[in-house]
Amino acid sequence: MDSIIEVQRQTHEEIERFEAALSTILSRTHKTHKSHISAEHKASDILDRIVARSVYLQNAYDDIDGTRKAEIDVLSAPQIPGQNDLDEFYARMKKVQEYHTRYPNQVINGFDIELAGILGEEENDEIEEEDLINTLFSGEERYGLCLDLYTSHTQYNNLRHLPKRLQYLQYLDALAAVEDNSLHSELTKECKHSKEYENYVTGLYSYLLSFSKRTQPLLDIESLQRQAENEFETLWEEGKVPGWEAIVKTGGEEEGIWCPACQRHYAKQTVYDAHLSSKKHQKAAAKLEAEGSTMTNGTAKREEAHTNGAAKPSTTEPKNRNSARLTHLITGLLIPLIPTIAETKSNVERRFSLTAREREEELIDEAPAAAPPDPDGAAAEEEPEEEERIYNPLKLPLGWDGKPIPYWLYKLHGLGVEYRCEICSDFVYMGRKNFERHFQEARHAFGMRALGLPNTKHFHEITKIEDALALAEKLKKEGRKEISQNETTEEMEDEEGNVYNRKTYEDLKKQGLI
Repeated sequence: MDSIIEVQRQTHEEIERFEAALSTILSRTHKTHKSHISAEHKASDILDRIVARSVYLQNAYDDIDGTRKAEIDVLSAPQIPGQNDLDEFYARMKKVQEYHTRYPNQVINGFDIELAGILGEEENDEIEEEDLINTLFSGEERYGLCLDLYTSHTQYNNLRHLPKRLQYLQYLDALAAVEDNSLHSELTKECKHSKEYENYVTGLYSYLLSFSKRTQPLLDIESLQRQAENEFETLWEEGKVPGWEAIVKTGGEEEGIWCPACQRHYAKQTVYDAHLSSKKHQKAAAKLEAEGSTMTNGTAKREEAHTNGAAKPSTTEPKNRNSARLTHLITGLLIPLIPTIAETKSNVERRFSLTAREREEELIDEAPAAAPPDPDGAAAEEEPEEEERIYNPLKLPLGWDGKPIPYWLYKLHGLGVEYRCEICSDFVYMGRKNFERHFQEARHAFGMRALGLPNTKHFHEITKIEDALALAEKLKKEGRKEISQNETTEEMEDEEGNVYNRKTYEDLKKQGLI
């Protein structure tokens, strides 16, 4: 077992060297935004390592298990008659020698390798760094300069009771308006109280929180979020949450008559009375009664509905409270990102004005530059050249030359559209052309043989097993019907000139009557 005192000394040394490395990283000048973000993430990684080692040191000095005290007692024990003072020293040195004899190829100073990897002094570290930064951001985010809110924009336009659908640029303007007004002040009360709105703000909050952590790794986002939540709790109790004042004052009540069986409000008494005779309400009432709740009929039922309507805050308030909390937290995240939203809007407008060729050239310009050639060219010429790293943020298919195809060609052939074939074991084909071609390929033919069906043109465009079996049964019935029709419509003539249909003719001939 290693000496606890030596481990503590080594940990102190590692912390000091981490601090020196942190100073080196923060003192460097950066020419690009990408290198600046990379340096901040390295600094954040170093700070995490310093904190982890500091926590370990604190636990070691607390000496809860008594390991440190036991070792100090061994080293400072009074001399025993007949025992040498250096016996403990030689015993420990023997253990060290045995360890290195058993593991002769053990790396002596692994911390130097770890520190060199963080500072970027290892070979091929530049490639690893590029992979790390490229995986953190999408192509639309441009290493944290812009926001990628297309998913949130789609969810916003799919909200119920939405007054007006917004284009992407209009949606960005609506988010930037939080500097003066509350978030989405243009939405109605019914829209904000829906489940879709809660899902929308949940997704938007998750993305903005992740984006803030990725673009500002040295900022303590979690503590700021805790402060924002405490501020929300205070405002909620006082009924001063922007945009949610009416909900707080009414205690989460909704206007109308509450039906405990259907778990919904009805705006008018007549509508409520009419729904009592519906099958859906009767089924829900029976289920509620089976769970132990009692429901009455007529006037008593309506009175209970009114009282339950007043007791609704226990179920309605948490839902509205969560939506209000997320809206308040999103406002706190959006205000520092106002310049980023403006940059996103400018970038979208600029890209709208570019042609397909200009966009392709822009992607090429944004691709990482190749590493400078090695001055020792003789050795480099003998080794095979490594393939160039292809910058493909849009994940486009590769063409015949090994490079991504143009985006306009990708859209022209519809390669972004998925076609799933259940007969091919739920295989997904990208693009209409590949989907139509696969019906004559081996994968689809094998699936048809497994179902016991012929791979003919009748089954073209059929992708579900149930539809294929139903079509095969239909074709069998039509084939039997056609045979029976041929038997009754085809006419035969005997030697005397009498005309019969085919079935009657064959029956008479078998009996020897003709």
